Amino acid sequence: MTSFDQASPQEQEKRVLELARKSLTHWQLSGELSLLKLRENAVYCLTTTVGKKYALRVHRANYHSDAALQSEFAWIDQLQAAGIGVPTAFPTTGGALFTTVSTDNIDAARQVDLWEWINGRQVGSVEEGLGNNQDQIRLIFQTIGQVAARMHNQSSQWSLPTDFKRHAWDCDGLVGDEPLWGRFWELNALTDAQRKLTLQARTQLHDDLTRYGQAATHYSLIHADLVPENILVDDNSVQVIDFDDAGFGWHLFELATALYFIQSDPCYPIAQEALIEGYRQHRSLSQQQLDHLPMFLAARSLTYLGWVHTRQSTQTARELTPYLIELCCQTLTRYLQPSE
Repeated sequence: MTSFDQASPQEQEKRVLELARKSLTHWQLSGELSLLKLRENAVYCLTTTVGKKYALRVHRANYHSDAALQSEFAWIDQLQAAGIGVPTAFPTTGGALFTTVSTDNIDAARQVDLWEWINGRQVGSVEEGLGNNQDQIRLIFQTIGQVAARMHNQSSQWSLPTDFKRHAWDCDGLVGDEPLWGRFWELNALTDAQRKLTLQARTQLHDDLTRYGQAATHYSLIHADLVPENILVDDNSVQVIDFDDAGFGWHLFELATALYFIQSDPCYPIAQEALIEGYRQHRSLSQQQLDHLPMFLAARSLTYLGWVHTRQSTQTARELTPYLIELCCQTLTRYLQPSE
């Protein structure tokens, strides 16, 4: 049998659906599963036989330990207590917030969890771009900034449980010997000049990030994927979803993630200004801190090269690699040569 990673996207989708269906017994539920997203994780809309909706998440293999996943739930619970809109997880019939399921057609067991269904729409998407509606752009990025600031307020003041485990988007996690998303400088598609640029940036980032430090004023738990797709709005309700990448990191790394893929858009200055304005409504952000944003855009750019490097056999990585290399090199050049 073809391994899961080597299987076609259609075959992967078929195998994950089988596992998702099998998992429903842990909640004593049955119904129709409709695929919403199959990227790193698979997310389904479950419509039960009585018409109730849930979101079912099947995790990628070996990304989070059970302890790390338990910690994700712990933080979401604290955010909810702080009045931040986040979904509620439903425990299995055994009382666990997730279960582990295996099938013969998938190489490794997968963690699966079940969430309340949130009625709302994404405030935007990378695929759609910013568009030309400047008022809408301002609203979207003000909302992201407000949400980010409120989350950072909570996480920077929270006394973590002693058993809390989560990865870190710190200096080692970004540019260390074994970065969280892979050794980006080993990406085969890089030319010699591009590889030299990434290595130069890696060295400079290591020094700059170390100097910047990890004070609680600008480093704590972050969502780490606070892009328009992960914010749902419904009337006056704002909900944050998809905490899969959440971990310890710099607050500016959070903002850089929201801005990274729109840097070349003509309306980028409007989006950045709105993001910062929204953030400052709930948390201070000095111009001196903001001057470091190019550093975090550069750090973010390298993570995406690591991502495709560790997935070079997949169709998605092959399609995205040229674009990600080009955008990364542009970002690194602005960081290393700011006056040019």
